[in-house]
Amino acid sequence: AAPEAADTGRYLRLVDESPDTVDPQCTSEYYTVALNVFDRLVEIAVDADGATTLAPSLAQSWEISQDGLTYDFHLQEGVRFSNGEALTASDVGYTLTRLLTHPDSQNQDIATCILGAEALRSGQSDTLAGFAQHSDTAFSITLEYPYAAFLACLSTPGASILDEQTTAAAGAAFGVDPAVTVGTGPFVLTSLKKGSGMLLAANRDCWSGAPACDGLDVRFTADPESQRLMFERGELDILDLDALGDEAEFFIHGDIYQQQLRQGPRVGISYIALNQSIKPLDDVRVRRALQLALDRETLLNAIYSGRGAVENGIFPHGLIGFDPDLPAIPYDPAQARALLAEAGYPMGFPLEISLPLGASQRTRELLTLVDAMWHKVGVRVTLKELREEDFMARRRAGSLACYTNTWSADFNDPDNFIYTFFGTAENTRGRSLCYPDAEIIRRVRDARAIVDDAARLHEYQALEQRIVQQDAAWVPLFSRQHIFVVNRRVQGFRVAWNGWSSNSYRNVSVLSD
Repeated sequence: AAPEAADTGRYLRLVDESPDTVDPQCTSEYYTVALNVFDRLVEIAVDADGATTLAPSLAQSWEISQDGLTYDFHLQEGVRFSNGEALTASDVGYTLTRLLTHPDSQNQDIATCILGAEALRSGQSDTLAGFAQHSDTAFSITLEYPYAAFLACLSTPGASILDEQTTAAAGAAFGVDPAVTVGTGPFVLTSLKKGSGMLLAANRDCWSGAPACDGLDVRFTADPESQRLMFERGELDILDLDALGDEAEFFIHGDIYQQQLRQGPRVGISYIALNQSIKPLDDVRVRRALQLALDRETLLNAIYSGRGAVENGIFPHGLIGFDPDLPAIPYDPAQARALLAEAGYPMGFPLEISLPLGASQRTRELLTLVDAMWHKVGVRVTLKELREEDFMARRRAGSLACYTNTWSADFNDPDNFIYTFFGTAENTRGRSLCYPDAEIIRRVRDARAIVDDAARLHEYQALEQRIVQQDAAWVPLFSRQHIFVVNRRVQGFRVAWNGWSSNSYRNVSVLSD
């Protein structure tokens, strides 16, 4: 049932897991409220061809100094939060300060490059040195070091701008109590009941215009079968098939819903991690052999019916910096066997692949096929299931020999990918890659500060070729299509470019039942 009685006939009906909080700074996965109740200084705009650009939002304009250190912002005039409070530059300063100091913040990385961020986080200062307010609508942010992806970071849900007065007074109630969880966005949170659902009403007075529907009616359940049945009964308008696992095949391959499927490329990459601190994965010939021994096109066809694209590096299709000229990694088991023999393993070797308990059936099917392909060149795979907490602890400690995972874009910049895995010794160990080349790691870090976009992307593409094509630091697999099924009464829905299941529903409308 809906969380409380309301006239929801023209509400868009959705489903999600029940969040502990919808505070945009304190969650890294429940973004429906962040993307619809709040706005950010800048947003990602997608054109008809799928290309993305950074567009003004609460910030109507900005200038960046030649050294890439100082950003001068100018806010839109006349913006108000849904409770009537005026948006000012002070709210931005408060937002950044809270992002860095809140004990449950999960998005501090957005602001750690700002001058004085570490002093504020550690308690050595009670103000953020890099933020300066010049008027109610003008402010500047100065960085500790040039970081070319900073603007893109400000477009992420964790950078949502908060109302200083209301949020500070709310304390722990913010993100839990709808009355004090206010933003400037196209919807207003009116009801939130853990385990049941939430309602978001249209903000008719929104500074950027009213949304196309009356509101959002979000039901909470994580069970795939329940979600499928809810859609079949007409209780849902939009359903993310990524969340359904095997239940998704009913919609994708059946005859009933073919005209109701909506899909778009998910900017992300599935990969197999190889830990270079564990023998024999410390030998580049062995890692290269593992790349060559996989028929990745067959894997994509078998597991996802070909819905995606084989990838050959770190940056997937759709990401700024994607290199269409990156050489393809061929399927060549004969060459793989030759490399293993050259490395001293003519009869192959045993390899443990770890996966968390509760891994999806598709993950298990993928690893079963990987096992069969690697077995042909002598690699004897053992699948090791671990409790989720043990899997994550061992991964962070850099002790998993091999595993598979998918990384999806939080913001459209190559830094979001290459720095995450190869930007510091801690990052690469924390992903159980343990990439040892300190000079390449330094170059990945230094590339963040390259102000010239063309030069920065050129360096990223050179690093990508070195890390994956020459050093075989991981096995790139594929990117995938993100598929939703929608009710016939829905109009205007577009699949988001990024990897989130949550969407902005400002422009989605529904016909009355």
